[in-house]
Amino acid sequence: MTLFTRLAAPALVALLALPVHAQVKIALDTPADLEQSGTYVWAHTFGEYLKEHGMEADEYQRNALGEEAERLDQVSQGLLEVSMSDAKSAGTLDKTIFGAMMPYFFADGEELDRALGEGGMLARINEGTTPQGVRVLDVVYLGLPTGIFTTSVPVRTFDDLSGLRLRALDELQVQIFGAFGAKGTIVSWSEVPNALQTGVAEGYVNPPFVPLVFGHTSFIKYFTDAKMSSSVRVAIASEDWYQGLSDEERAIVDDAAKAAHDANRTFLKNREKIYDDLEAAGIEVIRLSDEERAKFREASKPIYESADLPEGALEAWTKAIGK
Repeated sequence: MTLFTRLAAPALVALLALPVHAQVKIALDTPADLEQSGTYVWAHTFGEYLKEHGMEADEYQRNALGEEAERLDQVSQGLLEVSMSDAKSAGTLDKTIFGAMMPYFFADGEELDRALGEGGMLARINEGTTPQGVRVLDVVYLGLPTGIFTTSVPVRTFDDLSGLRLRALDELQVQIFGAFGAKGTIVSWSEVPNALQTGVAEGYVNPPFVPLVFGHTSFIKYFTDAKMSSSVRVAIASEDWYQGLSDEERAIVDDAAKAAHDANRTFLKNREKIYDDLEAAGIEVIRLSDEERAKFREASKPIYESADLPEGALEAWTKAIGK
């Protein structure tokens, strides 16, 4: 062995002993807008925290790494580290998450947060998803609670929904709209503008910022602030990737998720201006009376029993909020 080799060998061993931080890919679900998108606030805060603590992270614009089903598949196989995804994705692995979207079940977002944290429901969700390769890092708010957007018919009362065709995300929303007297038609998000302009759908249920960010203000005319449910998405991570991290790296990821959670909730507290933004864009904001909101709440109750939840999940959600 040469002198150079003897001197270089310890340095090489030391180099190999250093932690190797592979790039953490973060797939976005909305445009990169810190002013309007709560999920982007979460994703950006998470990525920046990782980078500040020595881990490489990059954001990938919406659908650049595939649509919802493709991203879920990549996460479960360990090909994609983190994805901002719809709750339906986690629901294909464990339907317990669907409880977080039941209309009028929670008094507000704070009650939902208590159920997920102190009530143990996030841990229960992960009991079902992690064996299938997916960890739910957090339930993330897109924005303020969901309301009803329509193109031509203003919804000022419960009865105004009767017969109205609303774009539905899935069969669960079709069921919910049916309970309110409306008709749900499943339309992929990429087809929503065409559906609204041609009358295939006459509106949709979403948080207030959606038509502003996705360019729907030319054909959306009314927003009814129904506050049906919290507008939730999920931040999911590859369980293989997560478990393959060193203890130090896993702690960084956990702390990044907490920082992102806090930033997302702070974002929500400053969103009341969104109603002014809607009106400035030509969308009339309609406030439901307490009497009309009570009709929506009463019509929602049968949905809880018929919702496609695993055995014992409804009881667990009910216990988690102390009802």
